[in-house]
Order: sequence, then C-alpha cells, then structure tokens
Amino acid sequence: MVSLSPNKRVSVIAHILGWSMLSTVLLFISPLSWRIDIPDEFWWRQLFLGILLMAVFYTNMFLLVPRFLLKDKVYAYFLIILTGATVYIILIINFENLINLPELIHNAFNPDKPYVPRGRRMSSDITHLMFYLLTIGISTSVASVQKWQKDETLRRELDRQRINTELSFLKAQINPHFFFNTLNNIYALTNIDVKKAQEALLKLSRMMRYVLYENQKDQTLLSKEVNFIKDYIELMKMRLTEKVKLDIQIDDLKEDLVIAPMLLLPFLENSFKHGISSQHESIIKIKLEVMGDTLFFETKNHVFPINPESPEAKENGIGLVNTQRRLTLLYPDKHRLKFGKDETNQEYWVNLTINLA
Repeated sequence: MVSLSPNKRVSVIAHILGWSMLSTVLLFISPLSWRIDIPDEFWWRQLFLGILLMAVFYTNMFLLVPRFLLKDKVYAYFLIILTGATVYIILIINFENLINLPELIHNAFNPDKPYVPRGRRMSSDITHLMFYLLTIGISTSVASVQKWQKDETLRRELDRQRINTELSFLKAQINPHFFFNTLNNIYALTNIDVKKAQEALLKLSRMMRYVLYENQKDQTLLSKEVNFIKDYIELMKMRLTEKVKLDIQIDDLKEDLVIAPMLLLPFLENSFKHGISSQHESIIKIKLEVMGDTLFFETKNHVFPINPESPEAKENGIGLVNTQRRLTLLYPDKHRLKFGKDETNQEYWVNLTINLA
C-alpha cells in the first residue's frame, strides 16, 4: 500500500475539494434553476464535461507547462493549446449528438413544439471554450507556482548545504590556528617555568575538551564560551611579563543564552599576538557584557610588529577573516562588527555586538 506524506495528502484533498466546488458552481447550480424536468442525458453531458476539464487541467499542468512553457517553447505551447481547444469542442459536440442531447433539451423546454434540427448556437460553444480557457489558466498558474516553490526549496537546501559546508571548513581552519598559538605559548613556558608549563597543559586539556565536544555543535551556552575565554586568558597570563597590563571586564552570566562556539577566540588571539612586546609597556583591554539578549564584546591593544618570517606572521589574519565570514553566515542582520586602528596607528580596537535572541 502506497503511503502519502502529510503534504501530499493535503494536496490531494485540496484538489478533490477544488474540483467538487468548481463542478458544483459551474456545472450543476445553474441547470437546477431552470425549473424543468432535465433529462438524465444532460447530467451525463455535464459529467463528461467535468471529466474532460479535469483531463485538460492535469495534462496542461503535468505535461504541457513543464515540457513546453517552462522550457521557453512558447509558440509550440500555444499551438498545442489552440489545437486542444478545437479537439475539446469537437468531443463535446460528438458526445451531445451521441446521446441525442439537443433534441432532448428542446423537448424539455418546448414540449409542445416539434424538434427541427438546426445548427449549433455559437453562445454554447463560446461557453464551453471559456470553461476550457479558464481551466488552462488555473492549471498554468498552479504549475508555475509549484515550479517556483520547488526551485525555492532547492535553492534553500543548496544554501543550507553550502553554509554547513562552509562553516565546517571555517571551523577546521580556526582549530589549527588556535592550537598553533597555544602550543607555542606552552613551548615558551617550558624554557622558563616547568611548573607553569604543567599548569598550562591542564588548562589546555580543559580547553581541548571544550573544542572537541562543543565546537562540533552549532551552538553552545554562552556561559561555556565565557569560561573557555577565561581559561584562554589565564593561559596567556602565564607567559606575560610585567610590561603587559591586562584590563579584563567580563560579566558573570545569569541568562542561558547560546552562541556559536569559539566565535570570540580569534579576537583574543589577535590582541595577544600583536599587543605584546618584550621591550615596551603595553595594555590589553578585554570587555564582555550582556544586556538582555545582546552581547557586547570589545578588545583594545597596542600594535607591535612581529617577525615577518615567523609562522604567526604567515597565518596573520586567518582567524579574523574566518570569524567575519562566520558572523555573516550565522548572524545575518543580527550583528555589528567594527574594528580598526586609532589615529596614531598605535592601538587596535574591535567592537562586536550580537543579538543572541
């Protein structure tokens, strides 16, 4: 037994109800008002007319429109429609003659007058032709709307697949970038303080757990993302000298808002990568606060040149470019990202606002 999906069942029911209403209004209501004894053959003609119109409707909808009209074969389509109109009228005339309907209708309206065969009335054929054209117009509209809906559904599916593929690619780029910088930090600590290096490894293991489990999801709790950020900052503190001052303002979160995982990390990486100098004093400012459903995130740091031959220089900008792309894909029209340098080109700032509702 063939089972229909809910959408298919609704479509079938809609077609049945539509034809029932159309047949009742166009083919049956008017004759019932004639106040005569209508012969049974008339109702057979009306049933034949309904079946014929249904055949025209579905032939045009499923065959002619897809194969001709929607493939820009307009002239061929209209030629077939005109030919179909001629065949339609001929079939009705032959069926009426077959059941002797003209004489029976004459006797019903004029029982006292003898029937004299005459030519057909033009108004009758025009009425049938209007039924035909109305059916063609409705079926063409339905076929066009269904084609548009299919195209729109396909476009959305392709967009969804493209976005998922692109986001997976962007995540895959962010993860190595993050681990590259973090492992560099721990390597530097092994030459300075082994104990601190061990503590750093513990923090890194907690961060890796977050990356492995949360980064595979589309969304994670903002509180988990903030804890990840705090771990990252604590990890970075272990390698900072007294020349670097940190101004960290991170709100304690109470709301269970969600956010894309590891979305803010590249901005932090950028601050610590470019805002640290072994010779000059510097300050790194990081601020994160939530008001309602809106996240406000800011960073400020001095800008110091890095060795152009270092691996960090070669990967410069990857994280930020990917994050901009992720924001565009995940939060279209729901985020505002601004960044740049001050007038002296000595300080770099980032200002990000995201509506997490």
